[in-house]
Amino acid sequence: MGQPQRIEEPLRRKRSKKISKNIPPVNKKIDAFTQVSEFQKEEFRRELLYSNVGLILKFGLFIVFATSLLNLGLASHQRVTRNLELSYLLEKESKKLHKLRLRFDEMFTNGGEQSFFKEQDQWITPNSVRVIWR
Repeated sequence: MGQPQRIEEPLRRKRSKKISKNIPPVNKKIDAFTQVSEFQKEEFRRELLYSNVGLILKFGLFIVFATSLLNLGLASHQRVTRNLELSYLLEKESKKLHKLRLRFDEMFTNGGEQSFFKEQDQWITPNSVRVIWR
């Protein structure tokens, strides 16, 4: 009984270890400074990503606001030009109405009927009805 006997175990397949780039092997010790620097790098990348996303959103909103402002300006310009046209036509028609009122008032003054008949090119026969076509 001098030497202990060895008991053989059945053969097992060895698993291959997948080494990840981000995860260090268990055996390797990482000091605190390395962990902090890795954390800072990840934090910097995350902040850069958030900044880029925010910049893209701001640029998109700027484009939306700029096009809305442009459309608003064009609509405002159209309304102003229409308002100018309508005010010009209103002024013109108001002058025309004023002239016609004066002429109408002159007809009911003394001798207004005679002045109206003098303005007409045609003679009206007595006892007839005058029809004015426009």
